[in-house]
Parts: sequence; structure tokens; C-alpha cells
Amino acid sequence: MADIRSFPLTRHLRSLPTSHVVHMRRGRVAHEGVGISFYFRALNAAISEVPTHEVELHAVFQTRTNDFQAVAVQVTVTYRFDDPGVAARRLDFSIDPYSGAWLSDPLAQVSTRITELAQQYAMEYVATSGLVDLLARGLPAIRQAMIEGLASDQRLAETSIFIAGVRIVSARPVPELEKALETPVREKVQQEADKAGFERRALAVERERAIAENELQSKIELATREQQLVVQEGANTQRRAAEAAAADKIATQGATDRSMIESEGWVAREKIVAGQKAESLRITGAAIAEAETLKLASYRGVDPAILLALAAQSVAGNLPQIGSINFTPDVISAALARLGVADSKPKTALVPE
Repeated sequence: MADIRSFPLTRHLRSLPTSHVVHMRRGRVAHEGVGISFYFRALNAAISEVPTHEVELHAVFQTRTNDFQAVAVQVTVTYRFDDPGVAARRLDFSIDPYSGAWLSDPLAQVSTRITELAQQYAMEYVATSGLVDLLARGLPAIRQAMIEGLASDQRLAETSIFIAGVRIVSARPVPELEKALETPVREKVQQEADKAGFERRALAVERERAIAENELQSKIELATREQQLVVQEGANTQRRAAEAAAADKIATQGATDRSMIESEGWVAREKIVAGQKAESLRITGAAIAEAETLKLASYRGVDPAILLALAAQSVAGNLPQIGSINFTPDVISAALARLGVADSKPKTALVPE
């Protein structure tokens, strides 16, 4: 909207960069252009303001397919005024010289005209298509039909309206019919989901079976290894027992041999010792016998009284200590008688061995 300010005896208008302003005075164009500013007098001025920017028009309309199904089509049409001067002369874009506001609603008139034309061209195409075919692949065709129809419309060309673009936002049937149409697809998707679930469960069962088989195989392998271990341990124990028995036998044999050797050695040593002792005794006896022989030989020719005295001396040396000895005549007589008997016996010489 243009900015209008009041001054004494005159007014000043300043338009926007997106507005085309036409100032007519006394039936002639005084000022015209985009984004202009000028002074004017309100009593003799006719001013029109036409937007030059693109305007988007949103519309929703109902139509029917060839199988008598209602369809709601939502479209967005973008348009602009190709020649704002022609549009200002064909449509009422006049503004209030005091406030700058439009005296009517020209954009509403343009929107109504474009909406009706777009609806007409869309209905013409939809009426020749079935609902399922339309929903599946008919939206680009509807868009193309609307673009071609609006571009070739004579009334829009006369008012310098240029259709910059058409977009089909949606084309939907009534909710009940839409739900019914979604059911087969939903069921199919559900079947695919169930199939995927079944396959996943089957795969899980197969994997569980494989895992169970692997566990069972592992247990069998473990049991086999345990059996081998038991057999090997038994063989090792038997071998250790046999080796221990052999070692004990060898040790026993060795001990027996040592005992025999020691016994034989002891017997030999005893024999040797006994022989040595016997030899020593023999030598000692021989020495004693020789000494006695020599001793007796020294006594030959000695007076018996002297021998008796020596014997008494020897006996006295081996007897306990005696303080005094009393010899009676009877004792002396008996001793002398014995000595006489001894002298009367034949004397034998001691011969050493």
C-alpha cells in the first residue's frame, strides 16, 4: 500500500518497489511507474496501484471422477501481472487519495477468477479418470491440464495475468473411501510384515537349532576328550605303577644283593677275624707253652724243698692278705709226706709243641 502524506494545499505519494502506480489527472496519465513518488491534489487525481510481485493463491475444491467418487483437490497457483498498466485499465485497482487503501478488493476478484478457471480445467480432466487411476498417477496430468488451460485462457491474457506456476498439493477422496482404499495396501503391508516376522522367527529357530547342535557337539567332543583323558590317566597310572614296581624290584634286588654281599663280606670278615684270633691264640699258646717249658726246664735239678717254698710263695701271692700262719707239726708232717710221694713218682719232661 502506498504511503500518502498531507501537506498544505497538496499531498505526497510514495509507492513501494513492488507496486506499479498510475496517476491520472483530467483523463491523462500524469505519473506512472514502479516505486515512484510525486505530489498531487486529491480533488482532481485518479490513482491506481497494481502489485508487481508474484502472488500465491491457495484453493481447495471438490470434483468427481468417472466412477462417481468425490475427490478433494488442493492446489496452489502462483501468478503476477505481466503488464500492470493494462491490468489497471481492465480491473479496479484505484486507491483512496487520502489513505492509500484500495477502494475495492481487486485481488479477490482475480483470485475468484483464477480459482474458477483452475477448478473448471481440473474437473474436466478428473471427470475422465477413475478414482484409483487418478490417485495412482493422475496428479501430474491434472497439473498439466490446469497449466495449459490457464495459459490459454483469453480473459486472463486480456487482463495481463501471467500464471507463473501450478502445484497440486493433494487429491484425496472422502475419509471413508480413503480408508477403504488403504485397507488392501495396509493388509498387504501387514502380510509382508507377518512374512518378515515369520521368516525372522524361522531364522531364529534355525539359529537356535544350530546353536543347540553346536552345544551338543561340543558336549560330545568334551565327553570324548574326557574319556580319552581318563584312559590316558589310567595308562599313565598303570605305567607309573609298573615303573614304581620295577623300581621297587630293582631296589629290593639291590638291597638283597647288598645284604648278600654284606653278609658274605661279614662272614668273610668273621672268618678272617676268627682265623686271626685263632692264629693269635695259637701263637700266644705256643709262646706261653714255650715259656712254661723254659720255666719248667729251669726248675730241673732244684731241691724239692725249694720248689715247695716257691709254690708256697706263689700261692701266698694269690691269697688274701694273712696276718700270721701257724704251722703245726701235723701239717708239716703231711706236707713232707706228700713231697716224698711226689719225689718217688717218675718225672716227665715238658716238651714244647
